[in-house]
Order: sequence, then C-alpha cells, then structure tokens
Amino acid sequence: MLSRRLISVKEAAKMLGISIHTLYSWVSQRKIPFVKCGRRTEFDIKDLDAWIEKNKTSEQEF
Repeated sequence: MLSRRLISVKEAAKMLGISIHTLYSWVSQRKIPFVKCGRRTEFDIKDLDAWIEKNKTSEQEF
C-alpha cells in the first residue's frame, strides 16, 4: 500500500491550525520547509513534524 508523503497547502494549514494566507506568507519568507512540484507548493509530512518539534518551546516552571 502506498502512503501519501506530500500534502497540499490546504491540508498543511489545517494540520498546523493556521490560515492558508499565513502559510503562503511563511513559504515566501522561507520560514517553513516546502516542496515545489511544478507550480504547486506541497509539504512533506515528515519535514512538518520535524519543523514542529524544532520550533516547540519547553514548558516553564513557576
């Protein structure tokens, strides 16, 4: 069975909980990893998971 590795802009925005406009803005600023497939912009699920882990802040103790 073949599993999908790349997801669309709409799917990535939903996964991250942000708007499509914000996601395109981050792409143009190179803030988030993406893949160009011809004219389409897509996102590798593994890259997004790694990006989330890298940008996660740790909980602070009070």
